[in-house]
Amino acid sequence: MPLPIPPPRAEGFTSSTLVPLYWREDGPREGAPIVLLHGGPGAHHDYLYPQMLVLARSHRVITYDQRGGGRSRVNDQSLITWRTHVDDLATVLREFGVETPAVVGYSWGGLLAALYIIEQHRNAAMPTVGPLLLIAPAPISRHWRDQFELALLDRQRGPAIHALRAALSASGLRDRDLAAYRQRSFELSVAGYFADPRRAESLTAFRVTAKVQQSVWESLDDYDLRNDLEAVSRAVRRPVLVVHGRNDPIPLQSAEAVSDALAGELLVLDDCGHVPYVEQPQALFDAMLRFLS
Repeated sequence: MPLPIPPPRAEGFTSSTLVPLYWREDGPREGAPIVLLHGGPGAHHDYLYPQMLVLARSHRVITYDQRGGGRSRVNDQSLITWRTHVDDLATVLREFGVETPAVVGYSWGGLLAALYIIEQHRNAAMPTVGPLLLIAPAPISRHWRDQFELALLDRQRGPAIHALRAALSASGLRDRDLAAYRQRSFELSVAGYFADPRRAESLTAFRVTAKVQQSVWESLDDYDLRNDLEAVSRAVRRPVLVVHGRNDPIPLQSAEAVSDALAGELLVLDDCGHVPYVEQPQALFDAMLRFLS
């Protein structure tokens, strides 16, 4: 079972974004600022916790539920695109008044960070960001995204997860403990992301707003960010660390391309899928804290 998430040091809703976005803040106020971007799109921040709160021991960590997910849900989800999320991030940075914060982006959050620095390179009025720490970043091209979707589907249909589903069905857990049954069903729905599907039991449950996810991916169309990221890197040199699991269904070539385009460092974790903060937390956090210090 996942561990409980402690309450934040501060929380609230943004007042300057087009729609209010839920945020939470952890760690010392005087700590170096980190903006933490969750995955999805259409998900919410708390499935990164409690593990990612390691960062709050020494840093001021600001995170928020991106528009359309979690406590930042909106009625009209059809208008949410990748540019919506980039604009929201710029507004959040202005509202919190943090200057060149480090950005830690997980999965889709890593891709959002990449999109943000591309747009900021084109628009000097947008707030600047500092070091980038991209954890299991979502594919930076449509080609690699197609490969990821096929790999994940193959894993979810594979014998290991099929056996776990059969065991759950035969367990009678649904009749004995409905809450535990739902938690286990969630774990199996994401087990294909893990090198070992049994590790999914330590992940905080989350939900994805499907319409938001669809509209964001459709807005990216036939995308490929490599040339744009190279242009950004030539103009602005910043520290970049990309962390990727060797067993991640997202192709390792995509993470390598991000690291190459941004002239960054690449750390590949063995025996690790898409969720290194659950699968290889010690190796991940050692590298993260070294990089951020």
